[in-house]
Amino acid sequence: MKYVVVERPAPAVAFVRLNRPERLNAVSSSLVSDVTEAFANLNRERGLRAIVLAGAGRGFCAGADLSGDEDPAPDVEGRGRLGLVYRTQEHVAEMILAIHECEKPVVAAVHGAAVGGGLAIALAADLRVADSTATFGSVFIKVGLSSADVGTSYLLPRLVGPTRAAELMLTGRHFSAEEANRFGMLNRLTGPGGHETAAVELASAIAENSEYGVWMTKKGLWSGVEATSLRQQLELENRTQVLGTFTGNMTEASAAFRERRAPVWKDM
Repeated sequence: MKYVVVERPAPAVAFVRLNRPERLNAVSSSLVSDVTEAFANLNRERGLRAIVLAGAGRGFCAGADLSGDEDPAPDVEGRGRLGLVYRTQEHVAEMILAIHECEKPVVAAVHGAAVGGGLAIALAADLRVADSTATFGSVFIKVGLSSADVGTSYLLPRLVGPTRAAELMLTGRHFSAEEANRFGMLNRLTGPGGHETAAVELASAIAENSEYGVWMTKKGLWSGVEATSLRQQLELENRTQVLGTFTGNMTEASAAFRERRAPVWKDM
């Protein structure tokens, strides 16, 4: 992959690094393809429990690449302007889905700029850690478009509430890591340069749990966010818990508690 590096910083944890530092990891067609491919591959990796997503260089991701010197999105050859722009938009949206729908929990480790598409990438993760240098912004509106772009209008109101999201999206203003933390968007706020270590620690804490537990907790959490009633979500939870007893891990957890040791989880 041209613009993504995958590292292994801890057991059962993968580290996906956007690696286009000379452009502040701006969202180009090639970078989008690489991120989508990386998450598709990691999604199928059995021994993996969590993923950290970070940016190389001076920032996380500065949003769309406006230089015009990158390869076009796939499947645009021979299309008119409408088809080309629409397919390009879909290409970026597919990357957001690849991150958000990955069965492994994703921790975004943010520093420097995370604006426009960079904000959307951070929002697509399940958890977010930022250092004090991080700056966020739903800046699509500043280029004459809507701030409802590549998942922002779905994810941001769910994370910070619709009233705060309305302010951030309608003004397009930049907001600091301290504000993001106060708004409830972050899980950890660190000093300069501490974001990656904190993100790996958080991912490692997730990775201590069983394959089934991590898998079904992520699925259940986001299903709960979208559930139309408590009864609907309870029905899903009932089935999930009953299925979980067949892994044998609840019995192992009880034995480990009695024997004062860490459980040895069985994979599915």
